[in-house]
Amino acid sequence: MRAMYLEKAGPADSKPLMLTSLSVPAPKPGEARLRVLACGVCHTDLHIVEGELSPPKMPIVPGHQIVGIVDEVNPLPEKPAKVKVGERVGVPWLYRSCGKCEYCLSGKENLCNAPMFTGFSVDGGYEEYMLAHIDFLVKIPDTLSDTEAAPLLCAGIIGHRSLKVAGVRPGDTVGLFGFGASAHLALQEARGLGCSVQVFTRSPKHQKLAMELGATWAGRPGDVPPKLCDECITFAPVGSVIPHALGVLKRGGAVAINAVHLDGIPEFPYSLVYWERKISSVANATRQDAEEFMEIAGRIPIRPVVEVYPLEEANEALIALKHGTIQGAAVLQIADRL
Repeated sequence: MRAMYLEKAGPADSKPLMLTSLSVPAPKPGEARLRVLACGVCHTDLHIVEGELSPPKMPIVPGHQIVGIVDEVNPLPEKPAKVKVGERVGVPWLYRSCGKCEYCLSGKENLCNAPMFTGFSVDGGYEEYMLAHIDFLVKIPDTLSDTEAAPLLCAGIIGHRSLKVAGVRPGDTVGLFGFGASAHLALQEARGLGCSVQVFTRSPKHQKLAMELGATWAGRPGDVPPKLCDECITFAPVGSVIPHALGVLKRGGAVAINAVHLDGIPEFPYSLVYWERKISSVANATRQDAEEFMEIAGRIPIRPVVEVYPLEEANEALIALKHGTIQGAAVLQIADRL
């Protein structure tokens, strides 16, 4: 089978992913094999490819926003499988959690002491066939195409968790800093809650897209919006936007940082966090988050804006993502449904 393989991290512009041929894997007990249809291209993939995040497994096949058809199931003897051959399912970032630590036992598996992540701890979706843990597969609404569903499996789910961590309520004014794959989906969910959304991004093209998707205002970080925000979410992997977010936040409001990697947090005046303003990171997501969001996505409905690439152009997709030229989300289309 074809796969885009990372043997050594390097700048995206050097095209470090190599098209190679790998053996089709056999599922172990508790696993399903999927024929991959589509895989979203995420900023986390870029951090892995460029070496800002170091996978415990190298070489690695990246990709963790995967839509596929169940090709083979190998259930545990004592546990019936929750999926069947021929079913279309999704694979998110959280490949599996340990199920035994204090976090898993208290409903916080996103904070698991010994998690495994798709395309990081195990090979991901930049390939034609992959293995997935049966219990962590996600049902996909029939109303979504393969390429529409793929970005929802990380960008969408983590955006949903960010809204929860920030404490967004129906009717609030929400500020989004950065406007890539996750933010353009979080905007749609927030609008579904009746929220007013103000978007802060340097790109005029992204400002235009935000307004087309229902933002009430769009400008640059540092600009003064029409209203102060009840909550803000930062999506850009740069800490310099955090003081800007605090600067447009109401008293008692919260900033949620949606970033698996951040270049640092700059020094800023204490007055920006006074009046009980709060800052929190957003770490991974639970199966409950995934199930909640996919139901919401089918109901609102949430529709990602996608730019589609073939598997062998994964390097080009990552380069476009790095340089901010993607409108919405990049998706690799790997196969068609039979």
